[in-house]
Amino acid sequence: MHRRVYIDCARGVAVLLMIEAHTLDAWTRAASRSSIAYRNATILGGFAAPLFLWLAGLAVVLAATRAAARTGNRTRAVAAICRRGLEIFILAFLFRLQAFVVSPGSHSVMILRVDILNVMGPAIVGAGVVWGLAETTTARVAAYAAIAAATAMVTPVVRASAAFDRLPTWVQWYMRPAGEHTTFTLFPWIGFVFAGGAIGALIAAARDEQRERQLLVILTAAGGALVALGLAAAARPSIYAASSFWTSSPTWFAIRVGIMMMALGAMYAALKGRATTRGQGRAIFRVARGFSAAIDALARMGRSSLFIYWIHVELVYGYASWLWWRRLPLWGTAIGCAAFSALMFGAVVLKDRLTAAWRARQGGIDRQPAIA
Repeated sequence: MHRRVYIDCARGVAVLLMIEAHTLDAWTRAASRSSIAYRNATILGGFAAPLFLWLAGLAVVLAATRAAARTGNRTRAVAAICRRGLEIFILAFLFRLQAFVVSPGSHSVMILRVDILNVMGPAIVGAGVVWGLAETTTARVAAYAAIAAATAMVTPVVRASAAFDRLPTWVQWYMRPAGEHTTFTLFPWIGFVFAGGAIGALIAAARDEQRERQLLVILTAAGGALVALGLAAAARPSIYAASSFWTSSPTWFAIRVGIMMMALGAMYAALKGRATTRGQGRAIFRVARGFSAAIDALARMGRSSLFIYWIHVELVYGYASWLWWRRLPLWGTAIGCAAFSALMFGAVVLKDRLTAAWRARQGGIDRQPAIA
């Protein structure tokens, strides 16, 4: 199966940003939280979640396109994507149940807490359905972009509307923030999945490497234009009676999407740069080899992003870190974040080796009757 390594690397960057955001929140002492450096680090870590969701939407379209081309059955491809979305939604509750058991002390209602997997699962199902209904690339791009823009635009309205007060409490948690019961909400976060779907539809339509390279250049430029447009709109008075730039503003949504488009183009260029430095001078080769190893590590972490998400949260927030919980200066958190990232990479390597050994053993068992 043809994998686009630059997308795996982008997901690896999201993993590192996720670790940075969580260690920053869990380990930094109160005295360091009023600094500009802490604020900037928080903004940087805040890109982890939208990047994960955006790349999930992108991957949905690529996977559906590959499955349809391989099987010739679009319905089966849609069913596979929807099934994957439902699996992720179920995993969200299993993850909260694990947290409740491993770190006792919280109320059982926290199992229903809305986290990123609760949002990602339904959004993937929706993106899969849209892919199945839209039969052409143009229709898919238009549909995904329209849904993403509409989601961002209605977010301030949804959060301020009293119409949702009649819904069950746990349903309201999916619509708008409700203290510790919601880390994410459907609005605006599902919009990132559909925005990624639009990019995925364009990439899926690029039939050769040259067209894909040209597309990434165009997307990078379009991302820069989207950032500029978002900044210009943010400088003008809001059209909403109540909205917050950092949480519900469509302008901040547009800026983040633009930055992610530019970052994807930069990652593609970085991988192409790695290929062009091979075979040159000895010093350049050593630098290129180190850069290549870093890229491979990023891609490996990106392919195991769900695994890292699953194991790292309890290690960062749970009893394993109680000695330095909210006690480190900012520089101490930075060192701890780097060490913890290395630990997570080691866990991925171990997991991959154990998985490969298990598969080899299963394959040997399956072949024994035939050999006999």
